Amino acid sequence: MADKSKPEARVSGAPRGTSGGTGPTDLQDTTREGISRRRLLGTAGATGLVLGTAGAAAGYAAAPSSAATPLTSVGSEQVMFHGKHQPGITTPMQARGHLIAFDLAAGAGRKEAAALLRRWSDTARRLMAGEPAGSGDTDVARDAGPSSLTVTFGFGHSFFARTGLEKQRPVALDPLPDFSSDHLDKNRSNGDLWVQIGADDALVAFHALRAIQKDAGSAARVRWQMNGFNRSPGATAHPMTARNLMGQVDGTRNPKPSDTDFEKRVFVPGDPGADGGNQPAWMANGSYAVVRRIRMLLDDWEKLSLQAQEEVIGRRKSDGAPLTGGTETTEMDLEKTDAAGKLVVPINAHARITRPDQNGGAAMVRRPFSYHDGFDADGVPDAGLLFICWQADPLRGFVPVQRKLDRGDALSQFIRHEASGLFAVPGGAAEGEYVGQRLLEG
Repeated sequence: MADKSKPEARVSGAPRGTSGGTGPTDLQDTTREGISRRRLLGTAGATGLVLGTAGAAAGYAAAPSSAATPLTSVGSEQVMFHGKHQPGITTPMQARGHLIAFDLAAGAGRKEAAALLRRWSDTARRLMAGEPAGSGDTDVARDAGPSSLTVTFGFGHSFFARTGLEKQRPVALDPLPDFSSDHLDKNRSNGDLWVQIGADDALVAFHALRAIQKDAGSAARVRWQMNGFNRSPGATAHPMTARNLMGQVDGTRNPKPSDTDFEKRVFVPGDPGADGGNQPAWMANGSYAVVRRIRMLLDDWEKLSLQAQEEVIGRRKSDGAPLTGGTETTEMDLEKTDAAGKLVVPINAHARITRPDQNGGAAMVRRPFSYHDGFDADGVPDAGLLFICWQADPLRGFVPVQRKLDRGDALSQFIRHEASGLFAVPGGAAEGEYVGQRLLEG
């Protein structure tokens, strides 16, 4: 049973078939028990050396032993499905991710949607526990443990008209305003239903993606789907904030679960009246996800000198520390000037503009995945960030910050927003419930 006093509960899992049981600094490797560097060097690292030097013989040397081997900590990590909040919001950032949106099929309504969410919730519960999806399981992840798998469900603006639930649609789900930096592909934006899948193993993540898509059956069809990745647990000598594809430390100033106002900023209050009555009862303990596919113009970015890149961001590339000095977590001195009287952190630096104290306190938890979808005809990489941010109200979280960025962010000339979505993500399902049941059966 999940500990309802914490955002999420995680337990050690066991291999299938046995009888056994971090856009964010504090939401990724810093809260994860990874494999020690010594252990890596003594096992997988040693095998890697053999593979690199022994050629064909290495295939034999790397063959699995006939003796039973317990799962490593990466494979055995389990996130609980049932709880106060849905998984995948405060879960440490995973190595692999899939985002997928569905539209309800013609003729499908509230009844079909309820049956679909019931199927999806049961499948997610099974897979997150390291169990097969059901009788039609594909065996893709048969040999793996839970691997920190999370499956998170949300509803788009159009879902409520399709199901006759317009009166239950939250005001906070009103469409996002247009931004001057948008170059949005409508076919890869929005959707009736949204699913976020994350795991620390690629096959476990794909297995969940395939199971969710199969479960949709005739009730819903895929609108769009995107694949992402992050650094694998244990890949660094010590836990650290992730880097994005520009090489920048990304997520330093994320709100932390230890912050006194974390719950207020990220989650809808459990008491619907606590937010002035603006939130429907079914959204209690839920959150709102803004999803943006942000292409990074890497060829242009990489032409900049190191100093120019750091001035665009406002932080050192090496360790994420502010240009005004200190370490990654040192408070940025926005008024500091150099010998010529010039601001050390430029007025249009990304890190300056996105600070909560520069946006009326607006804050959100950024929990992205990087992506790479190959190269276009000119050899330009189609790569960037699957930006996902969580907040109790996007009109007080994402929107004011993006408006400020729109007016003069130095980073804007090196990125392009190509897809967008906003989804209402209800609170977690209690034992015996499915996600969204309070909306669909209320």
